[in-house]
Amino acid sequence: MTGLRNGFAGPEPLRDDEPPIALPPGRRSRQDLANGTGMAELHESIASLLASRGQWRQAYHHLRSALDLKSTADPPRVPEQLRHEVNRLRREHAEAREQSLRDSLTASYNRRYLDERLADLLADHVGTDHGLAVALVDLDWFKQVNDTYGHLLGDRVLQRVVDLLQEVLPTGAFCARYGGEEFVLVLPNIEPAAAVAVCETARSRVERFPWAQMAPGLRVTVSAGVAHEHTTADSAPVSAEQQLLSADALLYAAKQSGRNAVAYRTGAEVRLAGIAAGRRGAAARRVAGY
Repeated sequence: MTGLRNGFAGPEPLRDDEPPIALPPGRRSRQDLANGTGMAELHESIASLLASRGQWRQAYHHLRSALDLKSTADPPRVPEQLRHEVNRLRREHAEAREQSLRDSLTASYNRRYLDERLADLLADHVGTDHGLAVALVDLDWFKQVNDTYGHLLGDRVLQRVVDLLQEVLPTGAFCARYGGEEFVLVLPNIEPAAAVAVCETARSRVERFPWAQMAPGLRVTVSAGVAHEHTTADSAPVSAEQQLLSADALLYAAKQSGRNAVAYRTGAEVRLAGIAAGRRGAAARRVAGY
């Protein structure tokens, strides 16, 4: 078969009420093949034509139909080749799907994945005993890094920070680039104290990384705001936007406290984790409206 490209995505399989596809010269018509023994050839022809039009999902289903027919009628050699082709298309489709959800610079998940996955997680947590934490992480004074060392090194810093953030994530959690030098850590099925501990560990790892090995005098720290939601059967569901706004407000509190800190909320009170907890007035800070 020819005409198949990397990946496939598109409409559902061809319906009977759709206009017939004109077959290439020399091919038998759909009716001729349907009345004879050439159904596998029919599906192969349609798959090739659909692929040439960019209708990859339809082409995939017809290719599968050809495989099923040939596996029962023809010698094993041909079905095995077709089976390899289907498996290859599946892998390429999965790889293309994954790449579309990744940030091209840092290889963390992108905003599209964050929006989709976080909405699904919040919906799944409604009425359960499982907590869900969202942390908004921002690199401190990152503009100065770009201005002093250049954007190429700034890109390397972003990539390294993402590596450090992802190293501490528990199973099921993920990191997504929110925009610029801001990243979101999504931590499902976790208690508030554990979520804060994960983020404080990430902050500490970034601070202690030997940045001067990348460039003399380079120092990088991050600040984070950790919003935790624990819904019950009686509580109203929290939207992804609301939880991100809560995390953003707490991130602001962390930066106002002097940066290089993780802020979280206990009731109406905002606190700082780890070594930042001793900063004067930090425990008394409140985030209005959240």
